[in-house]
This record gives sequence, structure tokens and C-alpha cells, in this order.
Amino acid sequence: MLKPSRIFLVGPMGAGKTTIGRQLAQSLGLEFEDTDQEIQRRTGVDIPTIFEYEGEDGFRRREMKAIADMVEQDNVVLATGGGAVTQQENRRLLAARGYVIYLSCSPEQQFERTYKDKNRPLLQTEDPLEMLKSLNEERDPQYRKIADLVVSTEGRSAQAVVKEVIRHFESV
Repeated sequence: MLKPSRIFLVGPMGAGKTTIGRQLAQSLGLEFEDTDQEIQRRTGVDIPTIFEYEGEDGFRRREMKAIADMVEQDNVVLATGGGAVTQQENRRLLAARGYVIYLSCSPEQQFERTYKDKNRPLLQTEDPLEMLKSLNEERDPQYRKIADLVVSTEGRSAQAVVKEVIRHFESV
């Protein structure tokens, strides 16, 4: 079985990157890391607070630094934030340093999974579903461009997605 030593999960908010990442890491005997959690650890505040004081640009700068550091780790499954791919340097590093898995799902599925979550600054808008559709239109091509594997999480359990990824590694 081909088991990459660095697996990077990309995809929109609500696709299941953190949940699936934890289970995948456990199944493969790897560590699990999450860029949003690392940014919160480094700053001592939550993501909405960073957005409030530094705006999205400030958050993206912090995210870029975290990704630059974290892609150097071995034996890791790394869940990235949904917007990580908006920065060219992040796309370059992720594609060059590991095996990228795009966890995809529809904006409607994302909305269903995230609409109650107040820790998602980009959804604190009058029409969160419209925002998700707009973000998907912008980011989907970026996710696909750097992905080594695309897996749909639409209407699926984390366990089913993890099994599909492991079957993929067993078949290559």
C-alpha cells in the first residue's frame, strides 16, 4: 500500500476536513494537524476574533505562515482552512510537499453542516447559502488544480470517506 507521509486535505468549510482528517490519520497511524487550530494556538484567540481585528487579509497572512511551517512535518494528515487555496503560495506548497486530497461537497450540504456554527466569519452574512455558492464557484477550480485525489463527502459518513481513501492507497 502506498501511504504518503504527508496528506493535505483541502476543500470548502463543512466538507469534513477535520472530522475525516482525524479518522484518516488514526487509520493510517499518522499524526493529525489542523491549520485553523494551529493559528488559534499561535494567537491565543479564535478565528472570528482574528477576522474582527485583522480582517480576512490578516487571517490569510497568518494562515500562509502556518501552512509554510506545517507542510514540512512528516507522518501527518493536515486539514487546511477552506480558503487556504486562495493564496498562490499555499497552493504551490501544498501541491509540492504532499499528497493533496480535495474533499468536495455541494454548497447546500455545506450550509446544512455549518449554518449553526458561529465560528465561521464568512457566513455571518444575510444569505450564507449564497455566500457558500459564491465561494464554491471561486475556489472549486483551485482545489481541483492541486488535488491528487478528489473525494465527495456529499451525504456520506466520515467513515465511508476514510474507507474510500484507504482503498485508493491500497490500489496504487
